[in-house]
Amino acid sequence: MLKLENVSFSYGKKRVIKDLSAEINANEFIGIIGPNGSGKSTLLKLISGLLQPREGRIFINGKNIKHIPVDIYAKTVSYLPSGLEIYFPYTVEEFVSMGRFPHTGRYGKLKKSDRHIIETTLEDFEIKSYSKRNMMELSDGEKQRVFLAQAIVQTPCFLLMDEPTSHLDIGYSYKILDEVKKLNHGELTVISVLHDLNLASEYCTRLFLIDGGEITSSGIPEEVITYGNIEKAYKTRVLVYNNPYSGKPHVFGIPSRLLNN
Repeated sequence: MLKLENVSFSYGKKRVIKDLSAEINANEFIGIIGPNGSGKSTLLKLISGLLQPREGRIFINGKNIKHIPVDIYAKTVSYLPSGLEIYFPYTVEEFVSMGRFPHTGRYGKLKKSDRHIIETTLEDFEIKSYSKRNMMELSDGEKQRVFLAQAIVQTPCFLLMDEPTSHLDIGYSYKILDEVKKLNHGELTVISVLHDLNLASEYCTRLFLIDGGEITSSGIPEEVITYGNIEKAYKTRVLVYNNPYSGKPHVFGIPSRLLNN
């Protein structure tokens, strides 16, 4: 469904993405991992259409995304950035409802089917209890769940998420990704930047390890999350053991003070 063909991008003279190619199939849950500054968020913005490749092309269902009309693309791809600011006193329900704009138009009325999608999502993400509260009154963790709910009610084919669990505690991190995984088992293809390597290992069907703007390793978590790959990319010493419950590889950092003893 999604193909990146020799994609490159630069900020000024700094080349951030370097001749990157990849294919993503329907219903995959792709995790993009890698050290800070490696190009993960830039890659997600390129797929979202917010940035245009300096070289190369990106295709969805065989069509170059630069030739897909904006209104059609908005029904196909939903993008949740790593940081959003709220400048107007919307209620939670109002903010989530805005995710239906690609289907109703900015001034279109919400139909019964739209309201059903909104209500179901509010319940699934456990935010219905404060749906009438002002967005500006919420904690960062509460806002993050609302932001993701808005992306979900857009009912896209592709959900792009940049650090979706960055403001969530461990309990809500698992709850949120559990809900996304359920949708992924349906008709949703997920591509997410994840800093938490253990979450990436547990939820993603395939991982792209990006370092220096290039995919240095890709495959199932067991193939990508190895101590050799992680130590090389992150420039730190780690241990990798399988989670005794899921069997997925988990990463444990080693403080430098212990290495020096």
